[in-house]
Amino acid sequence: MPFPVTEPLILIFALLLDWLIGDMRWFFKHVPHPVVLIGKLISFFERKLNRTDRSSVNLSVRGAVVTFVTVGLSALVGYGFHQVFQLYAYGWVAEIILVAILLAQRSLAAHVATIGKALKNKDEGAARDELRHIVSRDPKKLDVHGVARSALESLAENFSDAVVAPAHWYILLGLPGLCAYKAVNTLDSMIGYRTKRYEWFGMIAAKLDDAVNWPAARLSGLIFVIGACFAPEGNPVAAFKVMMRDASKHASPNAGWPEGAMAGAFDMALGGPRSYPGGLSETVWIGDGRARLVGRDVMRGVTLFAIGCGILWLVALILYLVDLRSL
Repeated sequence: MPFPVTEPLILIFALLLDWLIGDMRWFFKHVPHPVVLIGKLISFFERKLNRTDRSSVNLSVRGAVVTFVTVGLSALVGYGFHQVFQLYAYGWVAEIILVAILLAQRSLAAHVATIGKALKNKDEGAARDELRHIVSRDPKKLDVHGVARSALESLAENFSDAVVAPAHWYILLGLPGLCAYKAVNTLDSMIGYRTKRYEWFGMIAAKLDDAVNWPAARLSGLIFVIGACFAPEGNPVAAFKVMMRDASKHASPNAGWPEGAMAGAFDMALGGPRSYPGGLSETVWIGDGRARLVGRDVMRGVTLFAIGCGILWLVALILYLVDLRSL
């Protein structure tokens, strides 16, 4: 290539590729997705080591071993792939494809847009069916406004977890950092719950996930604040105000930042009581606007998400230009 291939440049192309092709379900019907492979490894360890008759200390140690072995192996695999790609003149193309696979811009936007369109068409059943793909709570127990809020909450939180954080760790630590992050995120989604089975076994995984998502969550909120300047009916001042005021109210140390920015941008209230498989969770409200959200509100959130992805792309471009000046 006539110009240097660095992580920011690969990320620029990977973000574009992910937005164009999405999650490639047709391909992964025949080839296992990397996250699926990580999940199978976690499931194997969990079945072997998570014995409920063990003490809390014993379970915590076992969970820590599973966490660090899984993350370490994932980083090692990422390092191995990077080294193999370096052996070939166009190995950077393969790395772009792998990074794109580990991002989730288009698939997430598509799921939430489908929910928004279904709600606008008064098809609550279709909206609930689609919501199952992106949340763990029970959609059957949500009214139409709860479905809309849940879709937006997932969109905001996953902008951080599935888009900004992977990009952040790839820029910092390359392919090993990205693979390690995806392992942490998958561990948290599988064993990071405060239930009887996972409270101690998944404790380290949950804490590590909080730690590695800390920078990206705040950056995601800031991106949404900037994005509100360009979103129709968006209010960047209110987005910043609500984010700074309400982010700490969230049960998660990270999710409140992008959720607060999105709620403030469109004068909405997110959160509130919600139903999970383990029962009702009396979650606090984020934002003090309208809670009776509808399909139109969901589509406004998707617009802000798309603008946020564009801003992230510009950040990658700026980082690449800075790299060029330093070379």
